[in-house]
Amino acid sequence: MGTGFSFFLGETSTGLLGSSSLPAKPGLGDLPESCISSIFMYLDPPEICKLAQMNRAFRAASLADFVWESKLPSNFKFLVDKVLDHENLPKKEIYARLCQPNCFDGGTKEVWLDKSCGQVFLSISSRALRITGIDDRRYWSHIPTEESRFHTVAYLQQIWWVEALGELEFEFPRGSYSLYFRLQLGKTCPKRFGRRVCNADQVHGWHIKPVRFQLSTSDGQHALSECYLHQQGSWVHYHVGDFVVIDNHKPMKIKFSMVQIDCTHTKGGLSLDSVLIYPSKFREKLI
Repeated sequence: MGTGFSFFLGETSTGLLGSSSLPAKPGLGDLPESCISSIFMYLDPPEICKLAQMNRAFRAASLADFVWESKLPSNFKFLVDKVLDHENLPKKEIYARLCQPNCFDGGTKEVWLDKSCGQVFLSISSRALRITGIDDRRYWSHIPTEESRFHTVAYLQQIWWVEALGELEFEFPRGSYSLYFRLQLGKTCPKRFGRRVCNADQVHGWHIKPVRFQLSTSDGQHALSECYLHQQGSWVHYHVGDFVVIDNHKPMKIKFSMVQIDCTHTKGGLSLDSVLIYPSKFREKLI
């Protein structure tokens, strides 16, 4: 028993069994940087950022270009050319910048990455659409609002023929995508006593005939849906359809539209914010 006790003390103190203590056991900070970086390739970006705060070795390993290149989408070079000013940035910096909303086409479109998984998201302003009668203030007007990422929405007072057309040419990573129109029945007004206000006085005509949504792609995909607009006072994402990207190194042309051209009655009180393109697996997040 005494021998065992003396041996235990000899591991932790000096002068009992030797002139110096035994070498300290290696810790996480002693792992080779290349080994840590290789492990980081199997983690999500938020996990990498958390571990980078542990010590200097982890932080240095988290800066490796090959770690962040594995997190970037396959079209990241296309994105860099389209929305970033500098090409020779560290891959971690490129990832961080692409996770922010990045404008292109004169500020009428935005693209960003999901911080957790690096998937690509797109938003297209109402100003990028060809809207019948948009230049005639008897029918349409642009309303400033904080509820749009573009800070303005197209608002319809009243018209017989509703038609909004758009198109996009973009290089998407391989995968399935869903396209939506973001609409609201009613006009958002300045807040009163800190509460959101939506004026629905001009809303009419949408319950008589459905709105038709369509999309088509340059590789022959088509989608069609019809929907009555009935939910007033809140923004709704109306699902147009889905498309699949197989060739992820070739730009795809997409055309999409929203029409209600039954001229037997007028329609009004509609706010048109934007068109969204999301990876299909994020559909529940929009709903």
